[in-house]
Amino acid sequence: MNGADAIVKCLQAEGTEYVFGYPGVAICPFYNSILDSEIRTVLVRQEQNAAHIASGFSRITGKTGVVAVTSGPGATNLITGIATAYADSIPMICITGQVDSRLMGSDVFQEADISGACESFVKYSYIVRDAKDIPKIFKEAFYIASTGRKGPVLIDVPIDIQQAPVRSFSYPEEISIRSYKPTVKGHAVQIRKVIGELEKAQKPIICVGGGAHLSGAAKEIRTFAEKNNIPVVSTMMGLSVMPTAHPNYFGMVGNNGQSFCNRAMNDADVIIMAGARVADRSISQPDLITSNKVLVHIDVDPAEIGKNAGPNIPIVGDLTAIFEELNKEEISIDDERWMDYLRNQKKQDAKISAVSRAVAGEKRSADEAEGTAPVCVDPKEFIRRLSSAMEDNAVYVADVGQNQLWSCANAVIRNGRFMTSGGMGTMGYALPAAMGAKIAGGKRQVVAVCGDGGFQMTMMELATARQYGIQIKLVVLKNNVLGLVRQYQHFNYHDSFSVIDLSGSPELDKIAEAYGMDYMKLSDEPGMSSVIEAFLADKKSVLLEVSVDPDEIA
Repeated sequence: MNGADAIVKCLQAEGTEYVFGYPGVAICPFYNSILDSEIRTVLVRQEQNAAHIASGFSRITGKTGVVAVTSGPGATNLITGIATAYADSIPMICITGQVDSRLMGSDVFQEADISGACESFVKYSYIVRDAKDIPKIFKEAFYIASTGRKGPVLIDVPIDIQQAPVRSFSYPEEISIRSYKPTVKGHAVQIRKVIGELEKAQKPIICVGGGAHLSGAAKEIRTFAEKNNIPVVSTMMGLSVMPTAHPNYFGMVGNNGQSFCNRAMNDADVIIMAGARVADRSISQPDLITSNKVLVHIDVDPAEIGKNAGPNIPIVGDLTAIFEELNKEEISIDDERWMDYLRNQKKQDAKISAVSRAVAGEKRSADEAEGTAPVCVDPKEFIRRLSSAMEDNAVYVADVGQNQLWSCANAVIRNGRFMTSGGMGTMGYALPAAMGAKIAGGKRQVVAVCGDGGFQMTMMELATARQYGIQIKLVVLKNNVLGLVRQYQHFNYHDSFSVIDLSGSPELDKIAEAYGMDYMKLSDEPGMSSVIEAFLADKKSVLLEVSVDPDEIA
């Protein structure tokens, strides 16, 4: 056995099913050894996308994703994918090949200090110096990646270490790291304090973040909200913890959330922040959620508690474990007037939105009739109808840009999953992440929605989808501009548009044909329902182009 064989045995011991990556000389020993295992490999077309596919796979399965790339540009191309996973706390093992350990530091061909380059956005990193340490390193790496606040761990393996003999192999059954002891069970005294505050509350609210998905706590949080009749709002990463139409769910908070949800956070007397970072996009003014109210912040990462807003009751621990304890208690809360108020606010907001949509639709129709506006589709209405027509447990993957904001505000999720790149906001995420979700979900319906800018960043992965038979349902909202940047320039630079024109983009029907996909196009409102029905019913991979007015605002 050599070091590369030992790495494969470690992955097998951890139950790894897939390795996503791109080979090169410095990682070839590993890819040679993996041939003798049951682990399946997926060749991406650009290394960044290996991490995005692993992310989609991990978010659906709950398992730690694994990627493996070569040294130098292979490793540096992976950086954006690692940073994206780190920002959204996705558990991942990133294996990078490295030049011969005796040559490290001498600037030889395709050498890059990848552990140094990634230091600020990995949970931990290793440079393997001795092949006999491989079992211990991999056991630690998987443990670190998948516990506490989850995230990527980098393992840099020089080629000579991969080739070095390993005379005995023993994979540790357990691991104990003295400096790393994540808390799982919440402190009983703090939990009792939360119960006490809730029993005094008249306007309680739960704000749920992406940590609920990561800990698998959606069911427990939903049960707690239903049992105690507490309203729930979410951050962008917390979307789909509660079904969109759930009577206790009111919508998304933040810069691009519903205004009445933000007001509800301000008006509440007890806020339970569950698995949310209190970051700028969700809570733009942290002082407002700490003024004249009790803030309870529950998070598995103690570094996040108090970082942006000081809680009255901090609880460090796993959300599932904590809400299981809370659900054991009988709590008496008198908040029916508060719930009625929020329901009325939600109805008023829906009426205003409906009127705005009707006015906008009439104007669009009139402009089109007069020939003063391009024939196009209302993206918000399209997303509402598309998501409503998707299967009950479908996965909706949104890219970054206007399409993300339209999706967050309008996608209807029942018992499925909403996924996007939140913390890093990485354009091009949707297509590869949807591929990972599809690999993980099997027959589960997966739809990726992106803009024409983001699509062109990762469209080469359609080749990967074709090669491995990954059925992709892809929507490209096409307005021929970088829509969100154009929108920002419209409001902040008085229509002084700079470097946002996507002229020269490919014809999407020919792209679909080149990759063996079916192609559909939606250019106007009347045909929307029939096109969506055909798109979702198609048994092959299909690309749906949707024409959107570049002046449309998110």
